[in-house]
Amino acid sequence: IGCIIFFCVHLFLENQVNENAIMVMEKLIHGTTATDTIDHETNGGAGGGEILSTTGMFVQSPYIQSQLAVAHYNLRDFDEAQRHFIALSERDSLRLDQMDIYSNILYVKEDRVSLSQLAHRAVKIDKYRPETCCIVGNYYSLKAQHEKAVQYFQRALKLDRSYLSAWTLMGHEYVEMKNTAAAIEAYRRAVDINERDYRAWYGLGQTYEILNMLFYALFYFNKAAALRPYDARMWCAIGNCYLGLDRRADAIRSYERAVSNNDGEGIATKKLATLYREDGDVERAARCYLRHLELRFQAQQVNPSPDGGYPGENDLEVVVNSVQVDAQDAEALLYLAYYHRDNGEFETAAMCCSRLLEYPGREKEEGKALLREIRSRMDRRGGGGDKEGGGGTSKRGKSSSSRNSRRMMDSSMSMDRSRIGGGNDNSLDSSAVVESSFEFSP
Repeated sequence: IGCIIFFCVHLFLENQVNENAIMVMEKLIHGTTATDTIDHETNGGAGGGEILSTTGMFVQSPYIQSQLAVAHYNLRDFDEAQRHFIALSERDSLRLDQMDIYSNILYVKEDRVSLSQLAHRAVKIDKYRPETCCIVGNYYSLKAQHEKAVQYFQRALKLDRSYLSAWTLMGHEYVEMKNTAAAIEAYRRAVDINERDYRAWYGLGQTYEILNMLFYALFYFNKAAALRPYDARMWCAIGNCYLGLDRRADAIRSYERAVSNNDGEGIATKKLATLYREDGDVERAARCYLRHLELRFQAQQVNPSPDGGYPGENDLEVVVNSVQVDAQDAEALLYLAYYHRDNGEFETAAMCCSRLLEYPGREKEEGKALLREIRSRMDRRGGGGDKEGGGGTSKRGKSSSSRNSRRMMDSSMSMDRSRIGGGNDNSLDSSAVVESSFEFSP
């Protein structure tokens, strides 16, 4: 049964069913109990089953740990994937298998120091391995030396013409160099090697989108989405193509699909807010703008809570008063200020306007004017010479505003967004030492 389990793990990873692969590998590592069985209902079993394993016999398996790292990488859980790769390197310091994927993680996290150290170690181990060439290529790509990165990806392909990562990464570099013809050729070679490589299909879509050939781009993005239906990036790209083709209804459905699949970067949320606002759908636009602020707030937290919530009360006031205002946040705050004003929630509207006073753009002046109008309305509502009555009215307005804000917060979705780390100031010194040892004759 061990061979069947390993085959299932490989099959899950190949078909991007990464959660199932992780579940199986965790059982192999930590062992199972008598209750962890495979139900054979399809074979007529009634409560019977077969125990996968009674002990964690694969605790020290480098293969299982590397596949766990790859699964977390596919799920874009870069921190957890990096933890597994570091443990793998400590256990086997001469290992190069899958280390090119580790270099992809360091590239995305912009950790130049760690990437240079990995490249230096790979060159010392074996500079004629395709994995080593890809690691060094990623290092030069992070330094924006794209021509040199292409050179190392080409060296990897001289060592192994069927090395899939090299073709895909070389396509990315050609896109950066604005050489779209070469990028398309590289991506097509990758697809010829493995037609289930969603990165190559996605790269083809991006390249044709740059060429403004949107029907071609849409075709390739749909290919990528078929392989990764739960990846919000695929649906955002499809939505952008539909927008370019003036198919707003299809674009909205694509962006909604992205939001339902954990659009942690908030791209689809922002697009939906704009589309709903232009269509006059005030309630949905307000919910999207609120969710945009939630995502921004969560991304700016140093230690976000593990359950995806926020520290303290889950209230609009916490989000609005804590988020750092930039251009997109200012647009959201201004819209929410008008929305709450039109709904008679003057306290919440004034709170949104007060945050706009910190932003130097045009929204600041508009927020000032709106804040004066809101205060004038609040004074008129609480006027009439009866101070106690005026105060009571103000409290009622605040209470109503708070209830409506919580209702709106409850209807909006919140989610985690993985933080992207960066390099530090010592990266130049470290990378300068490493670079001299990369040169070699093919």
